[in-house]
Amino acid sequence: MIKVSNLSKRIGEVQALDDLSFIAKDGQITGLLGPNGAGKTTCLRTVFGLLQADMGSAEIDGIDVAKSPIAAKQQLGLFPDPFGLYERLSPREYVSYFAELNGLSRVDAKAATAKVLSQLHMDDIADRRCKGFSQGQRMKTALAQAIVHQPTNIILDEPTRGLDVMSTRVLRDLLKELKAQGHCVLFSSHVMQEVAALCDQVIVMAQGKLVAIGSPDELCEQTGKDSLEDAFIQLIGTDEGIAA
Repeated sequence: MIKVSNLSKRIGEVQALDDLSFIAKDGQITGLLGPNGAGKTTCLRTVFGLLQADMGSAEIDGIDVAKSPIAAKQQLGLFPDPFGLYERLSPREYVSYFAELNGLSRVDAKAATAKVLSQLHMDDIADRRCKGFSQGQRMKTALAQAIVHQPTNIILDEPTRGLDVMSTRVLRDLLKELKAQGHCVLFSSHVMQEVAALCDQVIVMAQGKLVAIGSPDELCEQTGKDSLEDAFIQLIGTDEGIAA
């Protein structure tokens, strides 16, 4: 479970986060939805410990990220940009390296890597260099790195950006599997259809603040709209919706 409490963060002249609070539960997919500049990426980076909050706190399974960053990160899997893979390594080498970074012994890292590569049906490419991989193969390798140490929580920042239709579908299916296994999945997105199809809970943000929270159906009911897109635009204001 990921708990954000009264989180505030100023970057230069911009109040990127402004007293933001929410809970992302285990066994659910929670989406952060908002226009450009809403603070979604800043929120995720603060939760992961890449940024330090000015006020408030972020907890991972009850562990305060600021007070115990290493212990908190061991309960987190961060889905990186699939296009940023180190291409000289094979998926097996790449994933095993990150398994050890997350505290596994070399023996345990080897076993965990073999397990996750099999889980993601990657045995046929496990020992090929990542150079020349398709979008889908890169995406699977990135996700394998994120979950190899079996974290209870997975964070993804616009995970389908740059992916083709088939790769996007594969990723959605994998996220549903993680949810079914009891993981807490937290991701940001600009794609309304993606959020509506995947999310149990949606956090609507604007200017660093929480605007609304609920399931896609609840947000539609709250605003009297038939689609999440229309509900979103009403919640954040027409001008901001167009700018997004």
